[in-house]
Amino acid sequence: MRRLLKFLAVTIGVLVLFIVVLLSPAAYVEAFCHGEPKPQTFAPLITDPEQRRQEANTYLTYPEWHIVYAYDGLAEALKSGDEHQFDYWSSVKDFWSSDCALTEIADAHGGADSATRMTIATIGVSFTLEMGLKAAYEETIGRLAALWRGAEKSPQDIVARDMAADYAAFLRQVPWYKYPFQTSVDALWAAPIDDPVRGWERRLALGLEWQSKIAYAGAIASAVDAVGQAKLTIFSVVSGLRADQLAAIKDVKIAAERGGKILIETPRYDRFTHILSEIVRAGGTIEDIAGNDDIMLSATLATGSDDALLRRGTVISRLHRPGFGNERVLISVKVRDLGDILRAQPIADPGIEHIFDY
Repeated sequence: MRRLLKFLAVTIGVLVLFIVVLLSPAAYVEAFCHGEPKPQTFAPLITDPEQRRQEANTYLTYPEWHIVYAYDGLAEALKSGDEHQFDYWSSVKDFWSSDCALTEIADAHGGADSATRMTIATIGVSFTLEMGLKAAYEETIGRLAALWRGAEKSPQDIVARDMAADYAAFLRQVPWYKYPFQTSVDALWAAPIDDPVRGWERRLALGLEWQSKIAYAGAIASAVDAVGQAKLTIFSVVSGLRADQLAAIKDVKIAAERGGKILIETPRYDRFTHILSEIVRAGGTIEDIAGNDDIMLSATLATGSDDALLRRGTVISRLHRPGFGNERVLISVKVRDLGDILRAQPIADPGIEHIFDY
C-alpha cells in the first residue's frame, strides 16, 4: 500500500510539473510582454462598426499563422528528409517569442480583449503539446524506423509527404478542422507495404495522429458552429482605379463609391494578400483597411539580410524558418505604404509572404 501511495504521489507530481511547464510560456507572455497604449490620430475612412476591425488584430492573427507556417516547414523538410529532421523546438520557441513581441505592439494599438488572449494561449499550449509529442516520437522510434528503412522512402512515407504538402496549402485559406484527414488515413492504409518495419510503424503512428485529429476536429467544428463562424470578408478603401477596373479583379466586390474613393469587400486570409497586390499593380492605392492605418506583413529573407524592406516600417520579430533555412521577418507598416512596398517586392519566396488582415 505504501509503495502504491508513493507511486501515485510521484505520478501526480510529474503530471503537475508537466502542466506547469506546458503553461509557463503563456503565463510569461501575460505577465511580462504587455506594452503601453499610444494615442491614435488616424481619421478612418471606414466608420461603419460592421465594417471596422480592431487594429491590434493585425498583430494578434499571427500566432495562428505561425502554426500554418510550421506545417509548411514540415512539408518542406519531408520533400527530401524525414519527420525527425524537422526543428520542432524552434517552431515552438518562436511561437512564444513572437507572441511576446506581438502582444507588446498590439497593446500600443488598442490591445486584445480577454477572449482573444485566451484563444492565443489555448492554441499556443495545444501547439506546444502537439509539437512536443511529435518530436518525442519522431526523434526516437520514428528515427529508428527510418534508419532501418534506409534512404529510400516507403510508400507510407510518400503518403505522409504528399499529405503534409496538401495540408500546408489547405491551411492558408481554410481552418484546419475542415481538412479531410480520413482521406489521408485511407491512403496510408491503401499504400503497399514494401518495408514491414517502416510501413507498419508509419501506418500506426500517423494513423493514430490523424484519427485523433479527426475526433478533435469534430469537437472544434461543433464549438465553432455554436458560437458562430468568423467573418470571412473584409472592407477596404481604394483610390486610383475605377469601379469597373476593381470589379474585374477576381473576388473583389464593389460596396460603395465615395468621392473618387471606392469601398470594396474581399475575402480574408491568403487571398487578401494577392488581391492587394493585384490592386496595386493595376495602379490603385490602398487608403484604409477596416478603419485602420497600420498593418503587419511578413517577408522571407536570407538570414541576416539587411533588405530595404526592413526600413519601410517597424521590425517586430525575425524568426528562423524550420525546413527552409532562411528567415521570416514580421514588419509593421502604414496601410498607405503598401502600394510602394508591393510594387518593389514580389509576393514570392523570398519576398512578401503575407499581409495580415484584422
